[in-house]
Parts: sequence; structure tokens; C-alpha cells
Amino acid sequence: MGIAVFGSINCDVVAYLERLPKPGETLHGSSYKIGLGGKGANQAVAARRLGSDVAFVARTGGDMFGEACLKEIAGYDVATDLIQRDADAATGIAIINVASNGENTISLIGDANMRMDESDIARAGDALDKARVLLLQLEVPFAASISAARRVHSQGGIVILDPAPAPDSLFSVSELEHIDLLTPNETETGRLIGWQPTTPEEGLKAARELREKGVRGAIVKLGGKGVAVSTPDYEGLIPAFRVTPIDTVAAGDCFNGGLAHALASDRELADAVRYASACGALSTTKRGAAAAAPTADEVEAFIKSQ
Repeated sequence: MGIAVFGSINCDVVAYLERLPKPGETLHGSSYKIGLGGKGANQAVAARRLGSDVAFVARTGGDMFGEACLKEIAGYDVATDLIQRDADAATGIAIINVASNGENTISLIGDANMRMDESDIARAGDALDKARVLLLQLEVPFAASISAARRVHSQGGIVILDPAPAPDSLFSVSELEHIDLLTPNETETGRLIGWQPTTPEEGLKAARELREKGVRGAIVKLGGKGVAVSTPDYEGLIPAFRVTPIDTVAAGDCFNGGLAHALASDRELADAVRYASACGALSTTKRGAAAAAPTADEVEAFIKSQ
């Protein structure tokens, strides 16, 4: 098995506007879309579209949104056998506003996602034991994610945690011992260490500080300013790819899906981060969440063009 994803499925309701509304303000938008989302689903689709075998462990509700999400996931050739339909819960939903410059705001209601527990790990045990890379996010209970991380780590797999939505503080050292790579963006980094990097050099300083607090490896995503990496084996700055973004909703998820795919394909870390950066950049040139994930051919052609 190549990649396991333990995480969320949401139905995304996305509104496109000229700019984001201010508090108390109502704005007319230009269009809207309803489709598959959730950081877990986005990462699973991103890795699968690049060619990786993906085991996706998740839950939907027993409602029509869950049925629609399962159908769309299957349409991306992601297996649904490890996705449980929870008749006692509603499918997670995200209300997303996207401005014309690509900026977004997201309101998230987790519901079925927040009911994931040890039973989900048990039914996915074989897939987790065989995973070369495990992708985690913070849209399902953290205790369940750490349990999945512990299982994959015990079998020699690489564990990547995207700390989004941003937590209020850094995790304990005991919680982080099974995490190989933490991949926050600038805002999430600020929540974790108390200050937000604004330059590549500050990003590298922040990545080092995350490691000082107990993280084995830190990859700080700085948007158009590149990526800062600090691990025991590699440290450096990866320049950003140049694009004109129209929708940044799934950029982080496509980055992580690309990173997992590259590492599962035995690429060196610096090369894997550059590949992931290309995946994230390309996703911002398309609208949607899972639908914005690029294919391997698109990524390779994009890298050659830069």
C-alpha cells in the first residue's frame, strides 16, 4: 500500500465573490458550487490523481450529502471500502467564501468526522500496517489521529500532519513523537509558536523553533514566498512557483498529497517538497477543492515550464 489518509469528508458549499464580506455585511456573489471537500478527502484525491494507491479511512453521515460525497470520491478512483456511513450523524459540511484574488474564509461543521475513533483504526488496521506514508489533519479527533500515527509509525511508515484548522497551541512532546513532518502554513505556524513568519528567513527560523519544541521535522508553507524546511537530514528554503491564483481553498491539501506521493515514490525530501509546492501552486489555478487537484502529467509539465 502506498498512502493511507485518516481524515475528514465534507460537502463543500462554495460562494464566489469579488471580495470577502466584512462582519455584518451581505454581498452578492457571482456563482456557487456544491461538491466534495474536507481535508482528508482532498488529500486522498490529490495523492490518487498523482498515481498513488490510497487507502482512505473516514466517515460520512447517513444523509444525502454522504451519498453524494461517496459517489464523487469513487469518481476520482479513490476506494470507498474504508469509509463508514454513520447513520447517527450528519455528513460534515464547509461553508466557503472565495474572493476574486483567491483568498477565502471557511466555516466548518464536522459532525460525522468528529465521531472517528479506535473502531475506525481497527477496521482499517491492515491498510495502516501496509502504508508507506500516513496523512493526517485536524478535522477529526486528534486522539484518533495520534493512535493511527502510532500504528503506522510502528511499521516504519512516514507520518505527515497538516495542523489545520489551526490549533490554539503546540501539541505535547508525547503526542508529537509519532509525527515525522508537520506542515503548517504561516497562520497555523503563528498559532503554534506565538508569532507568524512573514519572510522566507523567518519561515526557516519558525521551522527550527517548531523542532526545538519537539517536532521531528517542520515544513512551513509561506504561499508565494516559498517553503521553509527544517529536518535532521535537510534544511533549506524552496522557492515558490509563479502562478496567478483564482482559488486557494485546496492548496495546502494538494501540497500534502503531493508530498506524500513524492516520499512514497522514494524522492529525496528537498525534491519531494519542490514537487509538493508545484502541486499546491497548480491547484490554485483551478476552482474547487478536490476538483482542483492536478494530475502527475500536469505537475511534471508545470515544473519543466518554470
